[in-house]
Amino acid sequence: MTLKEAIAKMLNVYRLKGRYDETGIVKHWPEIMGTAVANRTTQIYVSHKKLFVRIESAVIKNELLMVKSGIIQKLNERAGALVIQDIVFL
Repeated sequence: MTLKEAIAKMLNVYRLKGRYDETGIVKHWPEIMGTAVANRTTQIYVSHKKLFVRIESAVIKNELLMVKSGIIQKLNERAGALVIQDIVFL
């Protein structure tokens, strides 16, 4: 058994896989969305399969609202599982 397999098994046994995936999405937000959006993001967290993002710029917030489904798809592809079902822009 490889180390990767052992860690994946441990996460499943202790029911931490969902939390681990949520943390990964928050961590990789700047990489996925780019520096322009990441620099204007002041707060980001996940609760009950919803990603809450506070954006400083109203213009960027409106642009992100228009492509919300694409962002959800990108985030879930990155995580390799259905982690986010909705995004709330604050």
